[in-house]
Amino acid sequence: MLNFFYNIQSRMQAYVLTALVALLAIVCHECAHGWVSYKLGDPTAKNAGRLTLNPLKHIDPIGILCMVLFRVGWAKPVPINPYYYRDRKKGIIYVSIAGPATNFILAFISLLIEGLLLKYSPSHNANWIFCQLCYYSAVVNISLGLFNLVPIPPLDGSKVLGELWPKAAHFYWKYQGYWRWVLLICVATGLLSRPLGLLNNMLLNGMWKVVRLILL
Repeated sequence: MLNFFYNIQSRMQAYVLTALVALLAIVCHECAHGWVSYKLGDPTAKNAGRLTLNPLKHIDPIGILCMVLFRVGWAKPVPINPYYYRDRKKGIIYVSIAGPATNFILAFISLLIEGLLLKYSPSHNANWIFCQLCYYSAVVNISLGLFNLVPIPPLDGSKVLGELWPKAAHFYWKYQGYWRWVLLICVATGLLSRPLGLLNNMLLNGMWKVVRLILL
């Protein structure tokens, strides 16, 4: 019976930690899109109030729920206007990559903090909780970054592919009314879980090896 309640408590703690780091990961992801677009001369995101860490400006309830349950999710897309860019093609690619890149950077920083805590902090409950928080942050940020690189609209990967390969852009446009359903089916059925899970583990282990080398 004690094990039963302990398992429930552990799961609840995992869900709470995942929800917290997912919220931060998604907000930073969307802010990165808007900030890079702003630096390229586009004031659209700033005028829409999206250059903020206020999660209420960014969250999509279904996307957050999927993030907690399936470790993949999304937020409300940041509005941009590519016609402000000097080079439209490069601008869209830079803005699209900014979100996933930010997630990978946050994941590495999280693992670095965890490594520092494990190496220099005494072992106690508070330290363990912070280490867990850092670990979940790394996992969630890597998951979010990889998921958004999947070339299914409206994810960032589709925008990059569409700019690099015009035929893909035409294909996306031709079936534009169906892609959100395709994405929901892929998430709900776990179709993307295995390949993304394998990539997540590879990146997580790779980053952790780099952190260990840094902290030698």
